[in-house]
Amino acid sequence: MTRIGLVLGAGGEVGHAFHAGVLAAIADTTGWDARGAEVVVGTSAGSIVGSLLRAGLSPADLAARVTDAPLSDDGRRLLARADAANARLRPIPTRPPRRRGLPTMSAPGALVRAAFQPWNARPGTLAAAALPAGRISTEIISVGLRALFDAWPEAPLWINAVELHTGRRATFGRDPSRDTDVATAVAASCAIPSFFAPVDIDGVRYVDGGAHSPTNADLVAGIELDLVVVSSPMSIAGNALRVAPDQPARRYNRLTLAREARRVRGAGTPVITFQPTTADLAVMGLNAMDPSRRADVARRARVSARERLERPDARERVELLTRAASTTATQSL
Repeated sequence: MTRIGLVLGAGGEVGHAFHAGVLAAIADTTGWDARGAEVVVGTSAGSIVGSLLRAGLSPADLAARVTDAPLSDDGRRLLARADAANARLRPIPTRPPRRRGLPTMSAPGALVRAAFQPWNARPGTLAAAALPAGRISTEIISVGLRALFDAWPEAPLWINAVELHTGRRATFGRDPSRDTDVATAVAASCAIPSFFAPVDIDGVRYVDGGAHSPTNADLVAGIELDLVVVSSPMSIAGNALRVAPDQPARRYNRLTLAREARRVRGAGTPVITFQPTTADLAVMGLNAMDPSRRADVARRARVSARERLERPDARERVELLTRAASTTATQSL
C-alpha cells in the first residue's frame, strides 16, 4: 500500500471550490481518488470537503456539485439526503449582519492568558478572542452533514477547531477525549470568529480551526505516510508581488504552511502543496464567502492544479499518487 495523507485547509465558500478543483485535477492526472486517503485533516472549509469525501462523495462529484455539472448516480443519491435537510434553511450569508451598540470581546480571558504566555499566542487566536462573537448559527453547515453520518467514519478524519477561552487547537476524531459527532465537529471547525456563533460542546466554546492555522498540516508529521497532499486556499503560490488587501495575510499563511511542511518532511514524508496562483486569486476575489464565484474558482483551480502536477519538480510525488491509484484499482478487482 502507498499511504497518502490529505490536508484540506480553510477558505470559506471559495476555498471549498478550490479544494474541489484541486482534487478533481489530481484524479484526472494520476487516477488517485481522495476518498482513499489514509488520513484526512480538515480545517473549516476543508472539514466540510473532508467529511464529504469520508461520506463517499467522489472528487468528480465534488467538482460537479460546485460547477452545477451532472452528478454521478451515487453522488446524486448521497447529496439528495443532505440537500433535503438543507432545504428548510436559508443560504449562508456572504457577510456578517450589522451590529448595534458597542462591540464586546468574545473571550477576554484568553487575552489575559496570552499576556502571561505570549510565546504560546497566535495572531488568529488572539483575534478570535478580541472580536465579538458571531451571530449566525452554524446549523446552516451542520444540518446536511447530520443526514450523512450515523457515526464517526472508520477511516481517520481529523477536524480542527480552536478552544475560544484558551486559544488551543482541538482536533476532533484524533483525540478520544473530544467525543462529538462529525456534524458538530465540522460546525466548530467552521465557526469563523465574529461571523458564526461559537459552537458549545460540553460547556467549551469552539471557533474556526483556521484561527490556529489555515492548514494544520503539522498534525500528519511522523505518522508513516508515503506522501502528504496539501490544498491551501488561504495562502499563495510563488513569490510574485501582488498588490491586494489580502496579500499580507496570504504571505503569512504561506510561511505558516512552509513551517508545517518542513516538519512533515523532517519526519521523512514528502509533501506536495497546492496554493492559489496569481491567476487563481484573480478569480477567487476578496470575499471568501461569495458563492457566486464557486464554479469559476473550481474550474480555474482544476487547471492550475494540473499545471502544478506537470511540473518537473512534482514528478516523484505524481508517481506516488499514480502508484497509490494503481494499488487501489488492483485491490478492487
